[in-house]
Amino acid sequence: MPIPAHLDDLLDELAAGEKLWSSTPVRRRRELLEQVHASVAAAANEWVATAARIKGLPEGSPLIGEEWMSGPYPVLTATTALAESLHAIEQGRSPLDPKHIHDAPGGRIAVDVLPYELANALLLNGFHAEVWLRPGIDEQTAIRTAGLAQLTPTETGGTGLVLGAGNITSIAPLDVLYELFAHNRVAILKLNPITDPMLPVLEKALRPLIDLGVVRIVLGGADVGGYLANHEQISHVHMTGSAATHDAIVFGTGEEGARRKASNDPVLAKPISSELGGVSPVIIVPGEWSDADLRYQAEHVVTQRLHNNGYNCIAAQVLVVPAEWEQKDAFLAEVRSVLVDAPVRTAYYPGSGDRIASALGTLAGSIRIGERVLATGIEADSPALTTEYFAPVLAVSELPGDAAEYLDAAVAFANEHLVGTLGANIIIHPRTRRDLGERFDKAIEELRYGTIAINAWTGVGYLTARATWGAFPGHTLNDVQSGMGVVHNALLLAQPERTVVNGPFRPAPRSLLRGELALSPRPPWFVTNRTAATTGRRLTAFAANKSWAKLPGIFASALRG
Repeated sequence: MPIPAHLDDLLDELAAGEKLWSSTPVRRRRELLEQVHASVAAAANEWVATAARIKGLPEGSPLIGEEWMSGPYPVLTATTALAESLHAIEQGRSPLDPKHIHDAPGGRIAVDVLPYELANALLLNGFHAEVWLRPGIDEQTAIRTAGLAQLTPTETGGTGLVLGAGNITSIAPLDVLYELFAHNRVAILKLNPITDPMLPVLEKALRPLIDLGVVRIVLGGADVGGYLANHEQISHVHMTGSAATHDAIVFGTGEEGARRKASNDPVLAKPISSELGGVSPVIIVPGEWSDADLRYQAEHVVTQRLHNNGYNCIAAQVLVVPAEWEQKDAFLAEVRSVLVDAPVRTAYYPGSGDRIASALGTLAGSIRIGERVLATGIEADSPALTTEYFAPVLAVSELPGDAAEYLDAAVAFANEHLVGTLGANIIIHPRTRRDLGERFDKAIEELRYGTIAINAWTGVGYLTARATWGAFPGHTLNDVQSGMGVVHNALLLAQPERTVVNGPFRPAPRSLLRGELALSPRPPWFVTNRTAATTGRRLTAFAANKSWAKLPGIFASALRG
């Protein structure tokens, strides 16, 4: 199939747009973000309806809440947060206020990013997130360097190619915003063919940037992506996808590509950043849980696997459980029950059936639950630890020891045996966490993951605009694992290392009755939430226009969920 002839014309338009962008002052850039915010809000209904059609979600399904919360909602919160950062720079201030900075383990400093304002504290009460900067970065350096390329707005970085994801519809526009505002690169976005129907929606959502000439959106397959990636007018490539796709772009395919990868001899003659997923763990720390705790955390684990039917780079794939925990069998029975009861959904992502069949054929102890797979007895040599199935496959691995010994072993297991470093989840009873004390803090420090969620899902980190999103730093082109670089990061922090999220162990009102100061009910992203669509739509409306009159409706829907 011939490469569309207009691609060169679009790149010429972006070259002219880069010159215009270099002369666009910070104030005007902030105004553009506010205009994009308004255009995303105007396109939100069409956005969600289109995404639901792509994914085969029936009208009225609670699962449509996923499309609100992973579609327009995070783009709205990102444009708001970025605009606030640019407003600070415009006034001669740092986007990073010292009041949000505190010490973190290992001589690091951390930046609080959730809650960041009263609305966050009300809507996500009990949730907290912070970004740890790399060791050696002090407070003054962090404050001085926050802002990235917006500190030198006239120094542009050419044209960036964004190769969009096919699963979550907010990924591509968020990546485009990061190209523009973190790196001063104008951007051409190639959509994943799965999301081609999103083209008219994203053109409406990003219209202010398209009209200015700094963004273009195109369709096409791997041939178009390859042509653009190697085009002389592209200065940088950013992609979301699989490590195999990354390696094909960087090193080529077949035996020659494998040879080049082995010798670290790329064919791509320009820098590339990436977010590539991996095999994410959810680590269960033993404790004394009530029956309600067992059921709720089973729903939590299954949500981490079944959100978007498992087609998430951050989907939990390996459930690590303590072998000697007295409640292990009861908990696993609840997990299986939730897998059985969770809503049936369309396997819209190509190859899902083949990957499920592969899991059933290669994982010992695997059983089929409808179109889902549960595999128990996973050992250290299992392909479940090194193969990202990108499908509703959940594997269970057991490790020995009491709470402290087990936690140390689980951290080592995740670091050494699981492919990828995008995100790790830990579920722990508050009393157990208090008992472990500094040993628990040390375990979090030693986990080498870009986002770590404690009694929460790492997806909360994705939804937090000021948090960073990406792999743990240190990967290389020929051992890329979960990728290189970060996105989101609306504070435009330099040298981030990871995001750490904390959530409530129990939902309200049980949390309050058990002494946990958290008012959050069952989160709307749970696959078991009956009002997720309504809550997601109302949260998005609030993000579009923060009228306090909207809060009672959000709370009412959330409590019914």
